[in-house]
Amino acid sequence: MPTTGSPPTGGPAWLRQIAVGLHERLPTDVRDGWAARLHGLLDELPDQGGLYVVHVWQAGTVLPLLAAAAHDVDETVFEAVAELHRAAAHGVTADQETWRSALTPLLLHLYDAAYDRTGAYAEAHTGARDYALANGFSATEADTYGHEYARLSSDANARSCAEAHARALAPALARAYATDGCEAYDDTFPAAQLRAVVRATARQRGDSGPAIRLVEGLVSALESRQLGDRCR
Repeated sequence: MPTTGSPPTGGPAWLRQIAVGLHERLPTDVRDGWAARLHGLLDELPDQGGLYVVHVWQAGTVLPLLAAAAHDVDETVFEAVAELHRAAAHGVTADQETWRSALTPLLLHLYDAAYDRTGAYAEAHTGARDYALANGFSATEADTYGHEYARLSSDANARSCAEAHARALAPALARAYATDGCEAYDDTFPAAQLRAVVRATARQRGDSGPAIRLVEGLVSALESRQLGDRCR
């Protein structure tokens, strides 16, 4: 039997995925309190089903959080998707192609921003520098070579990572949103998307601010619509 201080074991699968991911990223002094609130909501609220809560959460919390953290990104990238989510929350759902077209630039930004450039750069620099040293470069030349290689490779890898995620995820999310399909949404790995959002919006490693905002937004979305077990 789960305790109120642990993530829920009931409710739709997508919510369980997200709840576990958020629970792990919250500070210990607020983690159990939030889990208890979530348990209480799931115990008290009857089912209305569908992806209403996802649409409200995305439009009201996730996308504004991403937009606030973005630099040199056209705000219409976020607003176009938010508008589709707001309409869907009111029962007006766009077709798959409309969703896919709006989601693709958003996902490209998300996974580019979430890419660990610092870690990738450091690893590439070290490898390239050591290779240069082993092949007769001076220490200064090897360091310069390492930085140039790291700059080129980390940028290229970030682009490739973002493009691969967008190609795979945009049609899958579009299908889920256009069909209001809970099982289809489960298959898009919501917890992995959550990790990307946290990484893209955190000011530094270990920053719990984004997770706290995401948690509060999710509770608000749940409270705004009675959620139950049609999506299980």
